Amino acid sequence: MESAPNERKPPSRGIEVKLLDHTSDPIRSLYVAYRTAYSALTPMQIETRIGDERITRQQMLDFIEKRMETGHASPLEQVWFEFGIAGVTRAFSHQFVRHRMGISFEQQSQRYVTFKGGEFPYTVPESVKRAGLDGELTEAFDDIAALYDKMIQAGVPAEDARFVLPTATNTNFKVTVNFLELLHIADLRLCTRAQWEFRKVMAMMRAEVMRSFPELARYVQPKCGEFRMGYCDEAYEDWQRCPIGRKRPHKKDLFAIYEAHRRGDYLPVEVATASNEDLDAGDFQIIEAEESST
Repeated sequence: MESAPNERKPPSRGIEVKLLDHTSDPIRSLYVAYRTAYSALTPMQIETRIGDERITRQQMLDFIEKRMETGHASPLEQVWFEFGIAGVTRAFSHQFVRHRMGISFEQQSQRYVTFKGGEFPYTVPESVKRAGLDGELTEAFDDIAALYDKMIQAGVPAEDARFVLPTATNTNFKVTVNFLELLHIADLRLCTRAQWEFRKVMAMMRAEVMRSFPELARYVQPKCGEFRMGYCDEAYEDWQRCPIGRKRPHKKDLFAIYEAHRRGDYLPVEVATASNEDLDAGDFQIIEAEESST
């Protein structure tokens, strides 16, 4: 059945994330960078030893792991990943571009891209649907689309007609990010306190890296993860509400335990203990779900 002439159905396909390219061999690059800092050998000599297999893949991974445990982070800047990201909102993009060190962006322009017929893709949050207001929101967006198209038809430049478009409007990115910055973004945006769309995008970026380099992707965690800080430093009340909070300890409780041990006292009753379990696939499903926002 054909749509009525005034019925607008935005071509929104949902969020898409794809790893487009990366450092040819991130493990080798990291190892050479780390070993150069801790060895009398030149980078060329290290490469030769890798090439003739005097240094095995497992030896490289073991060395990288030990160095990362010390917090030596600068070599991580020498590994990069390219991502294509589509179907995200302008609300997301305003947050995304706040990450400025170690990442570069190319974003779909609303100056040079004109939405034909006024049809612009947009996202309706699940919270709006649960509130039963998605119909009203869609009607409002239809009105905006009609006004946008009217302005375009009247000769208003797209760069001015875009003033009426909402932050729900979808946009696309091509980004290049080094591994150190990818970890930093994950520290903040995989936390269950982060906005649901950013959590979802970051979880999808992690999944893309996991498919090609699981040895590196395991470090892409929220800051409370066992491979990152290992504890939560958000407000204590937020930790208590966190759906994965009982797995990872809060710094307040860790210091309370330390102080009790230092004094030789028993564990304070008010300390809420966490299981200190590793984060697993189920936790990342919670992180990615829109409903996990606290």
